[in-house]
Amino acid sequence: MNLGERQKKILRAVIDRYIESAEPVGSKTIASSYDLNLSSATIRNEMSELESLGLLEQPHTSAGRVPTPQGYRVYVNELMEQYRLTLSEIEEINRVLQTHLRQLDNILEEIGALTSHLTSYPALTVTAAPPDVTISRFDLIHVDGGLFIIVVMLSNKTVKNKLVSLPHPVDSGFLTKVAAVFNAHVTGLSEEEITPGLISSIERALDDKQGIVAILAAYAIEILSESKHREARVAGTPHLFEHPEYRDINRAQRLLRFLSEETELRELPAPESKDAGSMKILIGPENIAEELKDASVIVARYDAGDNLQGLIGIVGPTRMDYAKMAARLSFIAQSLSRMLRQDIPFRPMPGRPGYFRIRRPGQPPDH
Repeated sequence: MNLGERQKKILRAVIDRYIESAEPVGSKTIASSYDLNLSSATIRNEMSELESLGLLEQPHTSAGRVPTPQGYRVYVNELMEQYRLTLSEIEEINRVLQTHLRQLDNILEEIGALTSHLTSYPALTVTAAPPDVTISRFDLIHVDGGLFIIVVMLSNKTVKNKLVSLPHPVDSGFLTKVAAVFNAHVTGLSEEEITPGLISSIERALDDKQGIVAILAAYAIEILSESKHREARVAGTPHLFEHPEYRDINRAQRLLRFLSEETELRELPAPESKDAGSMKILIGPENIAEELKDASVIVARYDAGDNLQGLIGIVGPTRMDYAKMAARLSFIAQSLSRMLRQDIPFRPMPGRPGYFRIRRPGQPPDH
């Protein structure tokens, strides 16, 4: 759209002010708050022209104007200034990543929670595992009595774990034997190749009277089945109510219903670029889902290595600080990618069998 320089300055000023205040913006506000060297009457005339172009609109109850989705699009594409993260923002993002990203079997929840915390918007996380994921390692860790942990590492470096409780004591030596046999005969197999016949032969070879082989095989099949599907999670939905747009309960409920549907979230459009940190911004009607027609979505790509990529995003009102949120989200995605591409061993956290800690290169072991 061919706008004059004066119109661009006024449109940018209106949108910047509206993002900050959430109140319709009048010509007097622009004249007094921005150094445009224009009279209130001139600004009012230009705002009227911007309205006729479909970039601003005037709510019925106010003399001020607010941006339309088309106005936001022009702003994002042409007018907004690049936001540079402050040193304190960078330090906080790195600190939160290093502190919280440690529970690998719930990595989507972890990523979503920290993204929501760092942006103050509901966060969306989506991953797409490659179709040929297999199991690369089994470990069985005896805890006490009939308690033991199954730890499974997949070929995409994802770690899954499960706490099993049996009504009778389990021998730790037998668990070691079961893990060794599974590592020799089950790793690298597809879900379809872990057949009842194979499971029965392992049970006979180990003389398993406790059903441990069946439990481990069932968990392996469950994991491989889940790995074929795109997973999606949402975190931080209470942040919606921090924005005045969602004081309208009906509007909030529409968006919350959408966020509760994992099938819908899996269809989030990805950025065209395959680079980590690449962005896609969808404003209002640009979203396919009807529930997002009055919302905006910013999505960034992260790269976990081994051709495994995912998406992190935020959703909120169209009145969003696009420059700041895009900068934060892109930096989170790039930092997350650097962390996930490292060959970092994961191990159980003492006293918390469902959790795994990242040991970084050079970090001494726990004692």
